[in-house]
Amino acid sequence: MWMLPGQNQSWVSEFILLGFSSDPTSNRLLFIAFLLLYLSSVLGNGLIVILICLDVHLHTPMYFFLCILSLLDVGNVSTTVPQMLVHLLTQPQTISFAGCWLQMYMFGALGLTECIFFVVMAYDRYVAICYPLRYTVILSWDLCTWLAAGTWACGFFFSLIHTFFTMSLPYCGPNLVNHYFCEGPSVRSLACMDTHLIEMVDLVISVFMVAAPLSLILASYIRIAQAILKIKSIQARYKALSTCASHLTVVTFFYAPGTYIYMRPNSSYSPEQDKQISLFYNVFTALLNPVVYSLRNKDIKEAFLKVMGRGRVAW
Repeated sequence: MWMLPGQNQSWVSEFILLGFSSDPTSNRLLFIAFLLLYLSSVLGNGLIVILICLDVHLHTPMYFFLCILSLLDVGNVSTTVPQMLVHLLTQPQTISFAGCWLQMYMFGALGLTECIFFVVMAYDRYVAICYPLRYTVILSWDLCTWLAAGTWACGFFFSLIHTFFTMSLPYCGPNLVNHYFCEGPSVRSLACMDTHLIEMVDLVISVFMVAAPLSLILASYIRIAQAILKIKSIQARYKALSTCASHLTVVTFFYAPGTYIYMRPNSSYSPEQDKQISLFYNVFTALLNPVVYSLRNKDIKEAFLKVMGRGRVAW
């Protein structure tokens, strides 16, 4: 569909998301797989949020941040996967220009917020391991609230800049987006003008929101590693390493593909490869978080058993 502004040039009023396959049988199989992944992500992260809210022993800065991370993951995966599931079973696979704008903004906002939030979680581990006796004094509830609010504000602000510049480009056809959702680089590749300036804007945002946070995380873990090496107790050293390993695992799966997608020139854009890579920081990371943090976390397991015990008594 095209919208004519009264001139010879036509402007796109909707986009067609090509998704992963045009074969109905393959799409049905993908629907089942992604539905299971989506439900597992939402239920897993939702369970973590519920457990942290119900168990007073988990009302600490570390679990407060973990609760917010789970909410971010639920929001992030819910921005893209439900629509993808619908498109896997129905035709046409269209999304309006306004809908694409909103999806790109929300996905970017939640993703950028998560980028900065991993720094906050790294700082939490740094204080807990390097200054254990002053942990609750340094990370007061006021500071935790301000840190959380600040990350959300930054994420939504910078996503607005990214989305505004990307969607302000002229799109005069074709309107076929070779992706399963409206991600910035995929949509920008359809613009009928030079996008070099927009690429530079995205690169600056990526430096502030991806490269800088990643550098701070690495700096935090260098200090944490130095502190762990000074711990004489093997059991205490293992416990410290265990809590950090969960965070580092999630950070790696989130940052590695995200850095590749957003911190590179548009000339190296590869649609098929990008669709697969984006699944890591959009779908798989959201599923990985509850698995990593629940399987490796004794407190979460105990809270789950406690809640299950209450349920049996009530029944």
